[in-house]
Amino acid sequence: MAEKSVIHSDCAPAAIGTYSQAIRTGNTVYLSGQIPLDPVSMQLVDGDMRAQIARVFDNLAAVCAAAGGSLADIVKLNIFLVDLGHFALVNEVMAGYFSAPYPARAAIGVAALPRAAQVEMDAIMVL
Repeated sequence: MAEKSVIHSDCAPAAIGTYSQAIRTGNTVYLSGQIPLDPVSMQLVDGDMRAQIARVFDNLAAVCAAAGGSLADIVKLNIFLVDLGHFALVNEVMAGYFSAPYPARAAIGVAALPRAAQVEMDAIMVL
């Protein structure tokens, strides 16, 4: 079995449960779900849906950096939305964080997310 290492960034919200921000095994990094928590206050960010989506990408970027990579190294992105009506806005904000070739992706409508967040994302990164 490949050795696992825990990835942690103080620039992303601390894990609030029995999980790690990310786990690296070989050249693959599995990033846990991020919601729009401010890493300092550990509260949901103020602002509209755009601000929430941007905070999630910023949190993912911080964990990617702690693992020695960047958002450009993400090969699979899962997006969880309480309201799939925000899907076009996710695409718009995502275009400011990613460039082609874009990662494989899924967008899933869910009934609820932790702390009443409206968006959560997790990812797989290959270094």
